[in-house]
Amino acid sequence: MRSYSLIAPAKINLYLEILGDRPDGYHELVMILQSIDLADKIDIRAISTDTIRVHCDRAQVPADKSNLAYRAAELMAKHFPESFAQYGGVEITIHKKIPIAAGLAGGSSNAAAVLVGIDLLWKLGLTQSELQELAAQIGSDVPFCIAGGTAIATGRGEQLSPLPSLDNLYVVLGKHRSLAVSTVWAYSTYRATFGHTYTRNIQNLESRAQAVHSGPMVKAIIHEDGAEIAQKLHNDLEKVVLPEYPQVSQLRQAFQDSGADGAMMSGSGPTVFALCTSLEQAQQVHQQVRQTIPDPDLDLWIARMCSGGIQVSNQ
Repeated sequence: MRSYSLIAPAKINLYLEILGDRPDGYHELVMILQSIDLADKIDIRAISTDTIRVHCDRAQVPADKSNLAYRAAELMAKHFPESFAQYGGVEITIHKKIPIAAGLAGGSSNAAAVLVGIDLLWKLGLTQSELQELAAQIGSDVPFCIAGGTAIATGRGEQLSPLPSLDNLYVVLGKHRSLAVSTVWAYSTYRATFGHTYTRNIQNLESRAQAVHSGPMVKAIIHEDGAEIAQKLHNDLEKVVLPEYPQVSQLRQAFQDSGADGAMMSGSGPTVFALCTSLEQAQQVHQQVRQTIPDPDLDLWIARMCSGGIQVSNQ
């Protein structure tokens, strides 16, 4: 085939704990990541010239090397020059559904789809773990986006341990269209404020990360106990983002008061989500939050948790 369409799901964090600093300048993290069926569609096709072209139906998405999807194609061309020479370049068209700069790994998921798409186009036959090794060179969230589902992520987020899938729970997501929170700002502010609490030695970091593997959130996931998962939602970055961004704090409170089982900011924000155990509950929460905050700048979505990452579209 000369072209493929791929579905690239967004991700949320059900748990995010900052353990300490890493020698590479990143933070040592332990997170629980979850795919949701709010997804972009990526069309990728072979072209006869040795170029990479990126198009998107949103003008604010860059079409150059600052786009992770472009960098994913560039990485594949660099790693597989013979295939690049044989099959030619690629044209990538991104159909956006995941909100931009929302902390939902939209760019990372697009990059993951490009890696999978080029693997298929060039008939490389890479394994999932080989694709994830390449993905880690692009960004911390990209390896998770390849496999998707539910997973514990450690290191800077690229070391993954799969968990049993949660596909019977729903989330309502909210984001103010005009609001963006810098991930770099969020982490550096957290370091400046709470750096004195960081674990300093390697053994303690490893034992802290290991504690999550057997902790209450993982037990709740294994038992598919939506109400208990909602009670154990945790995100350290809320400590710096919520005081600085009143709109995010207000939205989180509106979700909390809306009849959802639990609410939290995802990643470094500004997206907030509410966890629901049924579609009916999610629809009620959506309606309640829309009434509480009738701001036309606020976008709301209902999504279901899903058990996979990048998929070839049948449409």
